[in-house]
This record gives sequence, structure tokens and C-alpha cells, in this order.
Amino acid sequence: MEDRIIPASELIINDDGSAFHIHVRPDQLRDNIIFVGDPGRVDLVASMFDSIDFEVSSREFHTIGGSYKGKPVMAISHGIGPDNIEIVVTELDALANIDFATRRVRPEHRTLNIVRIGTSGALQEDLNLGDYVIAEKGIGIEGILNFYADRDRVCDLEFEKAFCHHVGWRNSLATPYVVDADPELVERIGRDDMVRGFTIAAVGFYAPQGRQLRLPLADPDLNAKIESFEFNGRHITNFEMESACLQGMARLLDHKAMTVCCIIAQRRSNKANTDYKPRIKELIKTVLDRL
Repeated sequence: MEDRIIPASELIINDDGSAFHIHVRPDQLRDNIIFVGDPGRVDLVASMFDSIDFEVSSREFHTIGGSYKGKPVMAISHGIGPDNIEIVVTELDALANIDFATRRVRPEHRTLNIVRIGTSGALQEDLNLGDYVIAEKGIGIEGILNFYADRDRVCDLEFEKAFCHHVGWRNSLATPYVVDADPELVERIGRDDMVRGFTIAAVGFYAPQGRQLRLPLADPDLNAKIESFEFNGRHITNFEMESACLQGMARLLDHKAMTVCCIIAQRRSNKANTDYKPRIKELIKTVLDRL
């Protein structure tokens, strides 16, 4: 990247020296970060910390920093959807790798470790409510990564081609992209208690995930085609909304990221579990222990 002064209109810094949306300052940033969608879930993560150093909230972005078993860590909520992920990852990277005083990229790169803990819907019959699934591959169908140069460098182009051909991907939709989770993080976090899966990251919760209420679907058979798709003998396991953008942005920016979700809906059997908080609490504790 060329050495340039990043203008105020492109990197907006608040009067207190914090990043525009998330309101975190460079001195508050931690290298180990837990992502959650729900701002209230940040409190649950922080309840397990040994100590708390700071807490800030702005819109759907709630952040608490502290330590866990002596390791500095922070939890931040990103709200719902991949567009929010793009904002949060970009601003966290700016805190790590841009000097807010000079508005120049720092010569030494700082790497962040990011684990998103979320909820998801299963697309295969062998997944049960309460299972934990790692998005070993995130399949983004919202197009965000396509706005960035060099997206092909971090994407699985062979998977993308095979997937689009199998499902008959419509030209009116954003071109899908497929990004692997960081393998070192997957090895560290994933054990026998977690399934390694291929995860669709949708742009919405209803029609983009094949849910029909009052509006008809453009392709009523899309979910069935997704469920039957195979790549190297493996099926797509689950639906959520953020894994692909997180993993794609992190790879482009040279950070380590992965997503692990608790299954709260079984799309094949039409079952759902709204009492999933105990399993999420257990998952948070597990990730903190292994991060």
C-alpha cells in the first residue's frame, strides 16, 4: 500500500481519539478479541473476565476490555449482518495499524486474533440443536469482499465456480466468495466437541436463507440445491450471516479470524430452540480457555 496521509473523510476519528463507529481508542485495543452479535452478550463474555479495564457503547457496538486468566482480551458486539462486520474489522485494524496522529499506516504490522461466537441454522440432518460448528470455509453471498482489490488472493476460486454452477447462481445476485478460517485458530479452538463445517453467510435472515413468510422466494429450490452441493466430498453444513466477511476482511488485512456457531435451528426438520443461552455460555467459556 502506498504511503499516504489518510484524509479525515475516509478515517473519521472522534474528538476523544476513538474510532468513529466503535468508539474504541488505540490504547484500549487488545490482540485477542471475541466477536458477538448481541450487545447484551458482551456482558456475558465479560462476566467471565478476571478484571475489566474499560467499557464503551455506541449504537450496536458494545465493547468491554479486560483480562481472562491473565491474558488481555476484549469482547465487542457487531450487531446483525456482514455490513457491520466490515465496519468493525476495518476500525479495529485501523486502531492496530494506523497512527491516528499522523494518519499514516504504521511500518510494523500488528496481528489481531478474532473469534466470532454466534448462532446458526443447520442444513444437514446429522447436525443437532446445540451442536457447535466451526466455519472452516465461509461462503459469502452478500458481495462485500468483491468491493476490495485482490479478493481473489484470499478466496477459494475453485469452490466458488463449483458452487455457482451447481446451484445455478442468478446473475442478479452478488457473486459469492469463499474464504477459509485461519487454520492456526481453527486448530487451537476446534476439538472433538466442535464440527468443522462449510458455512453460508447470507445477507439477510429471511429470504436470503430460504425463509418465506408473506413474500414469495425468487428461487424456492435454492436451499435444496445448497444442501445437495458437495465439494471434495463435503457438504455445506449451516447458515449464518457474518463468517465469510469476517474471514475475508481478516485475511486481506493479515489478521487471524474464525467463526464458531451454536446450532439453534434445524432447517431440514423444521425445529428450533430458543432456550440456547446455556449452550452459548458454555461455548464462550470454551473459546476463552483456548484462545
